[in-house]
Amino acid sequence: MDKLLETIAEAIDDKRGDDIISLDLTEFDGAICDTFLICNADSTTQVCAIADGIEEQVHKELKTRPYRIEGKENGMWVAMDYGNIMVHIFQTEMRKFYALEEMWADADLTRYEFE
Repeated sequence: MDKLLETIAEAIDDKRGDDIISLDLTEFDGAICDTFLICNADSTTQVCAIADGIEEQVHKELKTRPYRIEGKENGMWVAMDYGNIMVHIFQTEMRKFYALEEMWADADLTRYEFE
């Protein structure tokens, strides 16, 4: 597994993010990145805490910062741009509403389970 992807997934798990998956978009022409990493949390506070945890852990371990972060002002859906990896952290109801997994249903899906 890509070290950046692994580090982000572990940071999500550390902050108790739910249903962590990645979608491999490399086979799709016009995709804005190679991978979507998606998770959700039950509160806007937790969504923002997950985003902060990702940013801190990735910088600590890989000395990398996201190019851009959007959505922290309301905490309903935070998108973090790490170049070839886009991280989507949803408040649970927003994830159900936008259903990114369904929009990219043909993409290879990886589910992350930590102990």
